[in-house]
Amino acid sequence: MQPRQRAHGFTLIELMVAIAAMALLALMSWRGVDGMTRTQGQMRERGDAVLTLQTALSQWGTDLDAIAVLPSTQPIDWNGRAVRLTRTLTDGVQPLVEVVAWTVRNDAAGVPRWYRWASPTLRTRGDWQQAWERAASWAENGDTETQGTEVALMPLQGWQLQYFRNNLWQPATGADASGTTTSTVPDGVRVVLDLPQGNALAGEITRDWVKPNFAVTAPRQQ
Repeated sequence: MQPRQRAHGFTLIELMVAIAAMALLALMSWRGVDGMTRTQGQMRERGDAVLTLQTALSQWGTDLDAIAVLPSTQPIDWNGRAVRLTRTLTDGVQPLVEVVAWTVRNDAAGVPRWYRWASPTLRTRGDWQQAWERAASWAENGDTETQGTEVALMPLQGWQLQYFRNNLWQPATGADASGTTTSTVPDGVRVVLDLPQGNALAGEITRDWVKPNFAVTAPRQQ
């Protein structure tokens, strides 16, 4: 008579150990997936911030490249908070003129942000004067009734401007060394952007613009 063989299987303890191991592996896998998702999100957010910064600085450079020096007008003006400039547009037929302003002010959520405003195209000296004054009002008060186009750009804690004149960088001003208002375009414009902490991009960024026809004059040898 053959002895009865014992049935093989898992004991309760072995089953509990296996379930615990599987749960631990699942938790580790979830943390890995969550970490990858967070990293991808941060990279995507940073990429979007870099693209916005590049677009804003590209527009900034385009505006400066198109500064117009016209009789009885100011090409550029900086009051410590906002910059206004007169620039030309080309519609394929004849050059047109507009006033552009840049400033930093709080948005509806209270976040400081870089803004750009552009007036409608101008045809007379009176149109320019009105647009120049509207630009100042918009920069100061964020006047939503001001005619023109406003674009909200990137978060920005603050900014500063410097002009390159007489072969050196100096605080931006609309006057020359004697204090007389000047209608000349500086040889260079340096913008210093203070990006707020806690965002995808933070810290200080400096961007220099050089007048297209600016030529460095070598010092004369004695």
